[in-house]
Amino acid sequence: MSDKKPSKSQVKARLPKGMRDVEAQELRALKHMLDTISEVYERYGFEPLDTPAFEYTDALGKFLPDTDRPNEGVFSFQDEDEQWVSMRYDLTAPLARYVAQNFDATPKPFRRYQTGYVYRNEKPGPGRFRQFMQFDADTVGTANPAADAEMCMLAADTLEALRIPRGSYVIKVSSRKILDGVMEGIGLGGPQNTARRLAVLRTIDKADKFPLSEIKKLLGTGRIDESGDFTKGAGLDETQIKILCDFLFAAEIKFYDLNDAHPYIVSGDEYINDCGWTYSNIATLASLSPFLQSSKVGEAAVYELEKIFQLSAISGYGSKRIRFDPTVVRGLEYYTGPVFEAELTFPATDESGQTVRFGSVGGGGRYDGLVSRFRSQPVPATGFSIGVSRLYAALSHLGKIGAAKAAGPVVVLVMDKARVGDYQRMAKQLRDAGIRAEMYVGDAGMKAQMKYADKRGSPCVIILGEDERAKGEVTIKDLLEGARLSGEISDHSEWKEARPAQFSVSEGDLVAAVQKLLEQQAKA
Repeated sequence: MSDKKPSKSQVKARLPKGMRDVEAQELRALKHMLDTISEVYERYGFEPLDTPAFEYTDALGKFLPDTDRPNEGVFSFQDEDEQWVSMRYDLTAPLARYVAQNFDATPKPFRRYQTGYVYRNEKPGPGRFRQFMQFDADTVGTANPAADAEMCMLAADTLEALRIPRGSYVIKVSSRKILDGVMEGIGLGGPQNTARRLAVLRTIDKADKFPLSEIKKLLGTGRIDESGDFTKGAGLDETQIKILCDFLFAAEIKFYDLNDAHPYIVSGDEYINDCGWTYSNIATLASLSPFLQSSKVGEAAVYELEKIFQLSAISGYGSKRIRFDPTVVRGLEYYTGPVFEAELTFPATDESGQTVRFGSVGGGGRYDGLVSRFRSQPVPATGFSIGVSRLYAALSHLGKIGAAKAAGPVVVLVMDKARVGDYQRMAKQLRDAGIRAEMYVGDAGMKAQMKYADKRGSPCVIILGEDERAKGEVTIKDLLEGARLSGEISDHSEWKEARPAQFSVSEGDLVAAVQKLLEQQAKA
């Protein structure tokens, strides 16, 4: 045991909190997944765009804290001009800056997609990182509900392109305007009630996690959880709470007997469940009219949502795939109209054997005020964002991605350091034929080189020693077959004599022989 103490100048190797390294197998699987998403976005006519990882802090918007040092929620620093700069919190705020800066040069509507890392200066936890990837598509410059309908259809097509079967996901749609209309009707309109409206929205966002009795507490004075922690409520009175809860109940999924004619069910919109009952987005929206009669904002929201569901239904996306859900709120404050979430509905099992659901893997909505911050005229916009890490985890669980480990490179061993050029030439011949190959560039002997090839997952190694050179041959050692046969030969001398899974070919036949071997391994 060595008594040598680490040098004082030695740096401890450690990851910053909330960060993670991503290794080869996951990177390859991610690339395949991102390429698939890109193909869908391209088919919809979106163009790629890349924006910097940091922006001037004031460009990132009102959801940042209003402090002298804006480092809560985002990572910020001052540049050489003493201007505050922040790492991007999402991909939407940089898009708004780009559109405003290039407004006259971009076609309207402007359609772009982008993938990249975003950064959150928040407390990390299990599965919650400070750097993670998003994949966005946005349409800027139109208020047409057709653009929102297209985002919902895009989300559905993307999940199916990633082999998530129909029936295992749903695109849930609502509108911030509907909730604004209901709150306006119970006296929570106007700027003086902004904080209380946000408290109500946060509560409604939890409607799928808590029973109605707990939701009522959060709408009222507050709630004490199982640990004894207290969450302050929205402070509504009993009448206001009753109206909001009645609204949520009225807006729940309503099924109708197929034998009963319903005036609001439209062709293509209905969804028939296993019991033979029919659900319709349009019919459910109609049931909300008593709560919105005194609100122009609410009535406008119903019209917009009806158009979204009608357009989706005409294109073949009925309510089984794109469905109204009033509990969809979305967290960011800049959403101004329709909002949507892509939710996976299939059950999964965690490491402890408990049944869990992946839930939301993406979302978005209409944000008509974000670009307008930079310009005097209104610039409507809508978008959809995929949480790449969460979707990747779901696909891995389903076995749709990342299951197969990529084969390592063919390794050309260096048997004679004076002839490195010959080994490099063989590696190049293999690469020119489209075969992944490398020459060993370390300083170790043959035994260590073989161990290196094993660790790399190499399918085979190429050996050119004195004996092979004298015969004008190369030896190819099949590492996969060798590993299999090693379990069948226990005697070392027998193993050495048999030289299993090893054969020689002329130097001119090297490429063809390796290609044939790789094809055989792929079929095995």
